[in-house]
Amino acid sequence: MLSYPRIFFLVSLLVLWVAAQVGTWLRRRRPLNQGEREDFNVVEAATLTLLGLIIGFSFSMAITRYDLRKNYEEAEANAIGTEYVRAGLLPAADAAGVRTQLGKYLELRLRFYRTRSEQELQQIDADTAQLQREMWSAVQSPAVAHPSPVIALAVAGMNDVLNSQGYTQAAWWNRIPRSAWTLMMAIAVCCNLLVGYGAHGAGAKSGLLVVLPLVVALAFLLISDIDSPRRGFIHVVPQNLESLSQSLSK
Repeated sequence: MLSYPRIFFLVSLLVLWVAAQVGTWLRRRRPLNQGEREDFNVVEAATLTLLGLIIGFSFSMAITRYDLRKNYEEAEANAIGTEYVRAGLLPAADAAGVRTQLGKYLELRLRFYRTRSEQELQQIDADTAQLQREMWSAVQSPAVAHPSPVIALAVAGMNDVLNSQGYTQAAWWNRIPRSAWTLMMAIAVCCNLLVGYGAHGAGAKSGLLVVLPLVVALAFLLISDIDSPRRGFIHVVPQNLESLSQSLSK
């Protein structure tokens, strides 16, 4: 569900609204007296503050992961562009083959960032792994046949290309743990339960009890959207790879 931010938003909104309604039902069953009201207000304020802090920390975690994915996209573009230039250090026939492979590899990396289909992603991963083996063989053969410091630069550049893809994949897998989401949702449910329990007068009968569930659900939507690389509203745009592709095509 966390991979589908919009569905998660609707589910969390419903759960939190139900929690607030349960709180109002408990208040009718066992209302607070004047002596308990002051202590309840302290507990309610502390719990809401804790929820705000946890949402803030979770948002910071999601932003950090999003920035990491952007940085690795830039690193991939730099590695591919550098290797495309260094391929000229190889023998002419090998250099042409490596540059052709790098062009195909660049298109695969662009598709990796743009696709939203899991089935297409599996095919892209398989094609990427196959092409990586071919590219490594393409620089390994001349390096073994004619070992020299100059050719070693091309081999090192290809190594950077392969490593950058691994770092990118690890960054896309690195998301906020499900256990953290579970605990955050549990705290949010408790907060809405307390708000519903503490509501009294006209506020308990109006639509004000939907405000906190809506605001918290929107915060969850934003965090899950940023934390979800392929679905939602916010994505990592491969602008560096696109710029490299345009420059190579020229």
